[in-house]
Amino acid sequence: MAMARLSSGLQYPERFYAAASYVGFDGSTSPTKSLTSKFPKSTALLLYSLYQQASIGRCNIPEPSSWKIVEHSKWASWNQLGNMSSTEAMRLFVKILEEEDPGWYSRASNSIVDPVIDVQMNHNSKVEPAIENGNSYPEIKTISTENGSQVGTQDKDVVTEGFGSIGVYDQWIAPPVSGPSPKARYEHGAAVVLDKMYIYGGNHNGRYLNDLHVLDLRTWTWLKIDAKVVVEPTDSSSSVTLSPCAGHSLIPWENKLLSIAGHTKDPGESIQVKVFDLQKETWSTLKTYGKPPVSRGGQSVTLVGTSLVIFGGQDAKRTLLNDLHILDLETMTWDEIDAVGVPPSPRSDHAAAVHVERYLLIFGGGSHAICYNDLHVLDLQTMEWSRPTQLGEIPTPRAGHAGMTVGENWFIVGGGDNKSGVSETVVLNMSTLTWSRVTSVQGRVPVASEGLSLVVSSYDGEDVLVSFGGYNGRYNNEVYVLKPSHKSTLQSKIIENPIPDSVAAVHNTTNATRDVESEFEAGHQGKIRELGVDNVGSTLKLKGDLLTVLKAEKDELELSLSKEKLRTLQLKQELGEAENRNSDLCKELQSVRGQLAAEQSRCFKLEVEVAELGQKLQTIGTLQKELELLQRQKAASEQAVLNAKHRQGSGVWGWLAGSPPSQNADDG
Repeated sequence: MAMARLSSGLQYPERFYAAASYVGFDGSTSPTKSLTSKFPKSTALLLYSLYQQASIGRCNIPEPSSWKIVEHSKWASWNQLGNMSSTEAMRLFVKILEEEDPGWYSRASNSIVDPVIDVQMNHNSKVEPAIENGNSYPEIKTISTENGSQVGTQDKDVVTEGFGSIGVYDQWIAPPVSGPSPKARYEHGAAVVLDKMYIYGGNHNGRYLNDLHVLDLRTWTWLKIDAKVVVEPTDSSSSVTLSPCAGHSLIPWENKLLSIAGHTKDPGESIQVKVFDLQKETWSTLKTYGKPPVSRGGQSVTLVGTSLVIFGGQDAKRTLLNDLHILDLETMTWDEIDAVGVPPSPRSDHAAAVHVERYLLIFGGGSHAICYNDLHVLDLQTMEWSRPTQLGEIPTPRAGHAGMTVGENWFIVGGGDNKSGVSETVVLNMSTLTWSRVTSVQGRVPVASEGLSLVVSSYDGEDVLVSFGGYNGRYNNEVYVLKPSHKSTLQSKIIENPIPDSVAAVHNTTNATRDVESEFEAGHQGKIRELGVDNVGSTLKLKGDLLTVLKAEKDELELSLSKEKLRTLQLKQELGEAENRNSDLCKELQSVRGQLAAEQSRCFKLEVEVAELGQKLQTIGTLQKELELLQRQKAASEQAVLNAKHRQGSGVWGWLAGSPPSQNADDG
């Protein structure tokens, strides 16, 4: 399940403190009665250790006496977490709670007060209660810029004229939507076909969804589609089930929607491609050929011509991937690509875009412990990776963001960085690889969420960006629109040959030298023309010989210098990439060690319980032996009493008969 970067949710602190409050932690050094009453002892012990690690840090308290089994178990469980980061401890705490009590957040929302809304809310924002599934939560109706000015509201005097009358560029505005809105969610799929935005699946309160909704972008009206699942005549399976999913990709293709990959409750071994027929309103499974990629979620899927390019993601075992696959939609055949160069590090929840149908760009994403803000380019003709230099205001690291291209401009919205949602909307000019900021929002608004969707459509002849959903401490189902002022020239200057920066630098140096040489020759020829005709021949010969020698020496020096510069820059680039990968691997190792420590803690806890049960069994055995001994003693005593009574009775009756037993025996 993906939550709070349980694949991608990045709001660790907010989600963690809400979870801690729900289970009943009061900041003491032991689990409260509320905690132990809700969960088994083993789970309570593990939650306790993770809570201590997240809120305090490494265990530095002295080890309690071994005869205090409970206190020693708690100390050992906490101590085994070692140097696990607080973020990882928060993630594991929420993950365990989700596994033990999947619907905890919906039940807790009525009683947990979220202080972050009050802290981050801009004073100009208007807050009104909204109802979703019976739970009330504060909803921001106004988006404010950094200078505090109001940009757009949903007041009646604004929305009655419709979105087109606002006429505000580079600002997020809430349009007047109507109809039954979809359930709040994140990590869903979104696509636009003929001015209609389709929303499919996603994650809500830890539950995967499989519903399909459509928003008419001309009337801003929601409609739920009651889709059917059909079995193709050539399908050998007896039935097709539409499994709820999240972290998938929704791609429009001809008159269909393709849902590719995604996390499911019972994942298969390989990626599944589902097809929704827009005319028949039916789902079916796409039959493909070749070896499909391993099942995953959080990947990027980019339509390039008639092919789908799939990169990265996270498989069902939480292993991060950086493999590259292509699905040819004409032949429906999978092909795994072994590209040259240094690929992006394994990651999920990144953004991808294609430029001039040739260059695949990968930006950001995250692993289990860190987020990225690197930019990678894959030349789809040469299948070579490169990492060009980014210019302008380079965005901060993030994952779970959404991206959409308008011409040569690539807009990036939302995402998170393990601490909070990203409030800036940025744009990359893919021709010049220059970043700039479009706008910024304040407060906990959906466009500063993680796992939101972003599509592009047209309204009154202009391109507009439409965002939906996301998670920023709560699940959202709001729609926001931005009219970008950035216009595309489509005069591509992107790395027409995406070579490393070092090669480009040497190329520029060589061009500069040639320009100086041209100026020198032009000046020299001008001086020759100023000389008399009689002296032209001798002067030209003398200076020509001298120029030839100087050119030869200069060319040799420039060639040597260029080679050295190229080698130096290549070594610096390789060193930088090696250091980055080493840093990433170290953080990944720390994350894995943290998970191992948690499992070791779980094993230790089981060993303690086994020891306790062994002691109880040993005590039961001793008591059983004592009981058997007492029973034998009791039986012997009872037998002795019976024997005594028998002997006494026999003597009395013998005496009355005149022949006591002792005498009869003696006479005999």
